Amino acid sequence: MLAPEVLVLGASGKVGSGIVAALLEAGSPVLAVGRDRRRLERLAEEHADEPGLVLLPGSVANDRQAARLAAQVAERPRPLRAVVDAVGGAHRSGRLLDGPVSSLRRMLDDDVLPHLAAARHLLPLLGRHGDAPGRYILIGGPQTECGWSGYGQASVTVAASRMLAKVLHEEAQPLGVRLQLLAIDSPVWTVDNAAHACTGWPSALAVGRNVVAMLASHAERGRCVVAFSPPHAAPPHRLLAGDIAPSLVAPPLSGDGRPA
Repeated sequence: MLAPEVLVLGASGKVGSGIVAALLEAGSPVLAVGRDRRRLERLAEEHADEPGLVLLPGSVANDRQAARLAAQVAERPRPLRAVVDAVGGAHRSGRLLDGPVSSLRRMLDDDVLPHLAAARHLLPLLGRHGDAPGRYILIGGPQTECGWSGYGQASVTVAASRMLAKVLHEEAQPLGVRLQLLAIDSPVWTVDNAAHACTGWPSALAVGRNVVAMLASHAERGRCVVAFSPPHAAPPHRLLAGDIAPSLVAPPLSGDGRPA
């Protein structure tokens, strides 16, 4: 049987590409989903030596598109180990009071509802692998505990996504799926924002390695919201198993961190 794969939504985005890199680093096949074909192709070029990376153009912007994507995923030969939802919109600055109500409505449509559309159609595809539940991880940004000054609309939409994750966490349990949110309490460092990035901002790869740690661990299995952990941003000491078993394998590593 083929090794199970991890589906990454928003794979060609700034955070999604780091998650893809971390999963490949950990030895997991990856199904990379994104709306922009050219950005997906650039992602493939960055990992040209990785046979475990498969590209799938697609969107979860609404129910219809999410259903089409789920139908394509259901036809794939590999079983699905997990879904990582790294879909995110652009954070537009400004005060809530300075913009029309319709502006916030559009942000809710663009930044919150796609997470629900994705979960509605992809959760049923996640079965149990042995005794392990299916896994579904959402990526949550800052400003969920308190408002982010100057980014009022983003504060509302990200907080709404956090509550959505809490509700879906409960509703996914009868399906045999463990749904969790990885909470990142600061912006993510990227090449694009390096000029003004603050010390301590995690990189996209560090976020991805936290995702790998969540998939590989049985700790905090009952928690919906899991905080980003700097220790989990280090390269993995173990690889995600290449078969359906939930356990990890620990091959000997050479000096550069690759399997010996």
